[in-house]
Amino acid sequence: MDIPQQDMPGSNSKVEFYPGDIRFKLSLPELFNYEEILYYLNRSKLECLHQVDQGRVYKLIRVKEAETMLPFQLEYDQEAHALNVQSLLETPLLAEECQAAAAYITEWLDLDRDLTPVETLVASDPILSKFPESLRGLRIVGVPDLFEALCWAVLGQQINLTFAYTLKRRLTETYGERHQYGERTYHLFPTPQSMLTASVQDLKELQITTKKSEYILDLARRISSGELQKGGLIASGYYEAEQTLISIRGIGPWTAHYVLMRCLRDPAAFPIGDAGLHAALKRQLGLSVKPTPDQIRELFKPWAGYEAYAVFYLWRTLTL
Repeated sequence: MDIPQQDMPGSNSKVEFYPGDIRFKLSLPELFNYEEILYYLNRSKLECLHQVDQGRVYKLIRVKEAETMLPFQLEYDQEAHALNVQSLLETPLLAEECQAAAAYITEWLDLDRDLTPVETLVASDPILSKFPESLRGLRIVGVPDLFEALCWAVLGQQINLTFAYTLKRRLTETYGERHQYGERTYHLFPTPQSMLTASVQDLKELQITTKKSEYILDLARRISSGELQKGGLIASGYYEAEQTLISIRGIGPWTAHYVLMRCLRDPAAFPIGDAGLHAALKRQLGLSVKPTPDQIRELFKPWAGYEAYAVFYLWRTLTL
């Protein structure tokens, strides 16, 4: 019996799905590192938007086409070099639910990027070529939702990662949705519309600063009104998207490039002012002070067009 394969619109991925089933198989590119995906997704116990347990990832998404919630689990099938994705609902998957989950996972885990040029650059890089083969195939785990990506970047400004996760969790638990499926509780990040019910004082009670509260509520208004949209930013191109984001109060170059990197998926995104990037370079180069912007630009010249991947690799070296 032939396995029905469906191409993902606008994607290189293929989905193997039987109508009436609760699971499907998502094909993977040759260069793919599931262990590193798990490592990244499991980096904080405070994460509330997905769960990692015994090699499986659990996530809840909203399927707008079917107007349903879809909790799913995914795990790596080494023999087939594919992801096995299973709905955690009792009813069979609808075709649109399968396609929505496959599209989300493909974007979330960066499955459409051809990493061949990146791996070539890694092999010739004086810093990154020193690191274990186990890091090869590193993909940039993303934040597909624009509002979530912007809020996460704003919350993370000038604070440590642990407190940023704490604030994200408080914001999500207060203004997002919570659903129970089986023994697990799942959360959805707040929508811009749900945030319009909040005030600056409400957010300050979550220990979000006044300025960050104002920035988040302004972003919620802009996205809710249609003034700011992910599709429009992507269509406008790298430079225009950067300038549009920077023109918004509370979004500087670091925040703009972080969103370009993890949500808009521009491989040339370059958060040159990132403290983690500075720490990684200082450590790897044996410097007594952090490198200057000019030094960083010089180091990154060979990475032109793929700066985001060099940054992501360097972030990873901080935990080696």
